[in-house]
Amino acid sequence: MFKKVTQAIADEMDPRGKLVPVHSLLDQEHFKPLCLVRRKNKSIFHRSPRYLQTWYTLDDLLLPAEDNKSTESLFPSGAGQNSRQFTVKKRTSDRVDGSLSLCVDSASVELIGAASLSKGWSIKLEKSHISLPKLDALKTERKINLNHSFIQQLQKTQQSLYVVHEAIETAEEASYEESTGAEGSFMTQLYAKFCAKGNHESKASITIPKGCTLAFKAIHLYITDSSWDLTYFPKQGALASDSLSQGKLGPLEAEVRKNCQILSMLSDLFAILLKAIKAVMRDRNLFQELTQKMQAVLDEAGSCELETESPDLKDLLSSLRDSSSQLLLPLAGAITYTLDALDELAEDQLLLLLQSLEEKIVSQQLKLVKSILEYNIECRKEPFRVDASLLSFSQEMEQELTIVMVEMSGVKLQKDGSAICTGEAFSAMAALYVSLYVLDLLSNSD
Repeated sequence: MFKKVTQAIADEMDPRGKLVPVHSLLDQEHFKPLCLVRRKNKSIFHRSPRYLQTWYTLDDLLLPAEDNKSTESLFPSGAGQNSRQFTVKKRTSDRVDGSLSLCVDSASVELIGAASLSKGWSIKLEKSHISLPKLDALKTERKINLNHSFIQQLQKTQQSLYVVHEAIETAEEASYEESTGAEGSFMTQLYAKFCAKGNHESKASITIPKGCTLAFKAIHLYITDSSWDLTYFPKQGALASDSLSQGKLGPLEAEVRKNCQILSMLSDLFAILLKAIKAVMRDRNLFQELTQKMQAVLDEAGSCELETESPDLKDLLSSLRDSSSQLLLPLAGAITYTLDALDELAEDQLLLLLQSLEEKIVSQQLKLVKSILEYNIECRKEPFRVDASLLSFSQEMEQELTIVMVEMSGVKLQKDGSAICTGEAFSAMAALYVSLYVLDLLSNSD
């Protein structure tokens, strides 16, 4: 739920995508101004750059100033807060009613139902930022402490570092509420009359504390010898994947093959990996645990301890521990790539994916999503049509499940195959494609 709010705020305040939403309420304190972050590898399905926390600030890695001047002076008001405040509000409410009556031979069936969805929030925000000229001037006053263990490890692994210079924070405590409701009745007359009624209501809310970071901007920090600098204009090749043909299926398929090729070579691990992936799709805490462990493998290679208390992850981590170093890194990379794609999906989509696995319809869903991506949906505003046979399932429930799952990624489908994009759908559809690709691969272990 927190991710829904932060993504909506980032989209509303900066449609160009320069503002990066924070995905976890637990990690938000590590994305405030002067915090140091590392940028993850860019993937086609990422709507905006993704960053990893480092638990350090720029102040932690600089040698003391001769006059003991604090970095607090870099902030506009001296206390880290800008006086500019603004409020963002959003509320939506939808209700759908319907009925269906059928008469087949001597049997009659009547379906009556209604569904509703409402969500809303009002958040008072303020911008906390550091002027880039002031930050740039700091480099002449304070040098980098090259003896710091973090700097030494960073240089050894040749990883890039970024410093947060702007953050959007809550000016006061706020809450987000979402509720869904469904009611219906089912009546059938065969040889005897049977009638059943049901109601379902679900409410969820989250409280966001005052001073919580919701989105941020960061700039590349370049370190050489004991000096440091800000990279305002990165080299063209520095972020090579940024220049890929966004909105095209070809580059996406190439990226998937590159990142997931190792999985297709290790069919003996399919069942173990699928068990772990299904577990993290259900449990956000497990999701974060596996993500952190895979990132630690990529950062620390053979020195990472792959231990867990979770029975759902134990088999996978044990298999990774027994893997050679030549296999461990690409495997961790493939798992991280998969988790990144799943992380782009809504929580409800993950549940629909799990149900699709149970119904064994993932392969057909993958073909459907691929057929949608064959159109240039990044720029497509007019309706288009996909092969209606891809929407033909053995049960109507499977068809409805698939249509809903695809619509959550920004493409509205009709049963006859007609479709239309409801927003900038390519990134979301690409994440769904990657998720289906991996689940289809792992579930075909036979």
